[in-house]
Amino acid sequence: MRDIFVCPHGNMLENWEKACSKALVTVSVRTVPVSEPVVFWVHANANDRTWLQNTLAQIKQKFQASKIIVLANTPTQADALAAMKQGVSGYCHAYSDAKMLKEVKTVVMHGGVWLGNDLLQGLIEATKPVVYNASSTVNHALKLLTSREKQTALEAAKGLSNKEIARVLDITERTVKAHISKVYEKLGVKDRLQLALMLNDNPAPSAKKSPKVTKLTSKKAPRAAVHNQQAKKKLEHVA
Repeated sequence: MRDIFVCPHGNMLENWEKACSKALVTVSVRTVPVSEPVVFWVHANANDRTWLQNTLAQIKQKFQASKIIVLANTPTQADALAAMKQGVSGYCHAYSDAKMLKEVKTVVMHGGVWLGNDLLQGLIEATKPVVYNASSTVNHALKLLTSREKQTALEAAKGLSNKEIARVLDITERTVKAHISKVYEKLGVKDRLQLALMLNDNPAPSAKKSPKVTKLTSKKAPRAAVHNQQAKKKLEHVA
């Protein structure tokens, strides 16, 4: 896919040029001369959220099969979630180095979602309490991996970067990247967020032991039950 950078100032930053040497740059998607699917890199300034929202809406309307990556001057979790709701697949710092931007594009092109490490860790922590997996399901997934792949997957599921994982496991970043690729392939996930959700060992509430309930044997219903039945009839009558 062709890379097109959309930014109000109309200039390419040095790190953008290194990551996408043949990219086009424009101040508005209305002037984009192509109609085929492209990768849009949208430069976001926290002081002009309206421009960003309008630009994302225009891209989704005119280039439905395209991918969108937001380059934020001041990334925040709230802005990242708002952008994702508008169909953004990637969200990172505008001044990330070229190597990082290339990695972002690779993840997005393969159908994954990219967030900065801090934002990703926050999102993982926020979703853990509401995503349920039986321990047996998590164990089954981990059994598909080699010992080193398992270690790498568990660290990646915490939202750690490749550099951080390499330091924790005392291996090279290149080795981490190779392990992550194998993990994604074996588990059928596309990014760290999907991996984190898959390996979230959190049994569903229904699977937890329910408190013992005493069965009522009296033919006379308790007053609370009578009141509940009367309220129910009133609601049915209104409906």
